[in-house]
Amino acid sequence: MAAILVTGAAGFIGMSVAERLLARGDTVIGIDNLNDYYSVALKKSRLDVLSQRYGAHFRFHEIDFAAMADLENALLGQSFDGIVHLGAQAGVRFSIENPHIYMQSNMVGHLNMLEIARHRSTGHFVYASSSSVYGANKSMPFSVGDRVEHPVSLYAATKKADELMSEVYAHLYRLPQTGLRFFTVYGPWGRPDMAMWLFTDRILSGRPIDIFNEGDMKRDFTYIDDIVTGVVACLDNPPVDDGLEKAGGSLSPHRIYNIGNHKAEPLMRLVELLEDACGRKAERRFLPMQAGDVKETYADIDAIQKDLGYQPSTSIDVGIPRFVSWYKAYHGIGRTPP
Repeated sequence: MAAILVTGAAGFIGMSVAERLLARGDTVIGIDNLNDYYSVALKKSRLDVLSQRYGAHFRFHEIDFAAMADLENALLGQSFDGIVHLGAQAGVRFSIENPHIYMQSNMVGHLNMLEIARHRSTGHFVYASSSSVYGANKSMPFSVGDRVEHPVSLYAATKKADELMSEVYAHLYRLPQTGLRFFTVYGPWGRPDMAMWLFTDRILSGRPIDIFNEGDMKRDFTYIDDIVTGVVACLDNPPVDDGLEKAGGSLSPHRIYNIGNHKAEPLMRLVELLEDACGRKAERRFLPMQAGDVKETYADIDAIQKDLGYQPSTSIDVGIPRFVSWYKAYHGIGRTPP
C-alpha cells in the first residue's frame, strides 16, 4: 500500500479523501493549519474520526503549507508516493474582503507544494482547482476546453493561477499532475459556510434563509462520495508523459478535469428538498445577487468519464436527506435526553 500526503486534511473534502485512502490500507500524512475561517471544533472532530478509526496509519501535522520552512521541517524524514493537495483558503465572498489571505494560502502555498513534489520526485501531484474559474463564462455546460480568462472573484483568480503554475512545473520538470475543478460539493461533514449547511441550520432553528438572485440560480450539486471516488481514481492513474494532448489542452503530463454531478439543479429545488428532510417549511428572504457569485454552474464531465470511467451516482434526492440526517446527529437534534 502507498503513503499519500494530503493537505487540508481537516477540511471537508480532505478528511473524506483521507478516510477513503486509509480504509483501503494506505498510510496518510495529513497537513492542515486549522485556521478559524469556520469552526475549528468541526475540523478537530474530523481529525478525531480519522485518528480513532485508523490510529498510526494517519499522521497529522498542524502547519501552514504557505510557510516553506515549517513545511519542510514537518516532512523531514518522511516519504510519500503521491500528493493530494486540497488545502486552500476557501470562499468566494470572503476573498473579496480578505484578498491577502488568498494570495498567501492559495498561491504561495500551491507553489510550496509544487516545490515539495518536484524535489521529492513525487509520482503524482493531484490538486484542487474550482468550478469558480469559469467565472463569467456563458457557455453551458462548463467544459475543461473552455477559455477561463474572466474570473469574477479573487478566489477564482487564485485557482486559475494555480493551474498555470502547475502547467509550468509539468512542462519544466515533467511532474505528473491532475487539477480538479470541483462543483458545489456537499454531504456529511460539509462546510458551515455553504448553502446546504446554512439553510439546514436556519430551517431547523426557525430562522429565515437568504436566497440570492431572487432564487433564480442553478448549481451542479455533487455528493461527497462521488467527489472522493473521482479524486482517488485520478490519484491512481497519473497522466502519461507521451506528448499527446491531455484533458484541458496540455501537451505535458498535466490534465484538468471537472468533477461534478452533470446536472444543473434549480436552487429552489434544493430548498424544497431541505424542507422535506427537515420536516418544516423555510421562511424565505429573497435578495439580489451577491458580488463575486455566478448564476449557474453545470459540469461537462466527458473528459473524466472517457479517461477514468467516472460516473457520479448520487442524486440530490438521495444526498440531501443523508446530509440532514448527519447534521441532526452531529448536533444532537432529535436525540432523547438520558
